[in-house]
Amino acid sequence: MYSQIDSNKRNSFLMIAFFIGLVIGVGWFFSYQYNEQWILYLAIGIALFQSFASYWWSDKISLALSGAKEAPRKQYLRLYRLVENLTIVSGLPQPKIYVIDDISPNAFATGRDPKHASIAVTTGLLERLNKRELEGVIAHEMSHIKNYDTLVM
Repeated sequence: MYSQIDSNKRNSFLMIAFFIGLVIGVGWFFSYQYNEQWILYLAIGIALFQSFASYWWSDKISLALSGAKEAPRKQYLRLYRLVENLTIVSGLPQPKIYVIDDISPNAFATGRDPKHASIAVTTGLLERLNKRELEGVIAHEMSHIKNYDTLVM
């Protein structure tokens, strides 16, 4: 498991480095072709900002794009208790819990590391699955958090 976590971290770093290199390379090419130095500077700025934003804010962007709202504890007590039990068993910190108002059954985990993780589930998933099935789905999402799979998602 630890080798998988190391691999995910390394692959994330390589993907970000490749993206930065690609954007700067394209910027250099056009800067050279048009003999305009500002194109290269713009490419460097875009590459660095985009990489920074995707690392630090990708979870917030994903949650916003999916229409996820933070789940009120009183309204989703069953979900909160289930996630709390799984965090105790897995040894992970408690992720933030979000709900998406959608009839299709779905769930996803996001965040750059276990301390900054979130789990989002749809209302359709909550309505259709019994406790045992829901626990399986949430455990699957927790495994993504534990293995740092969310870095590249």
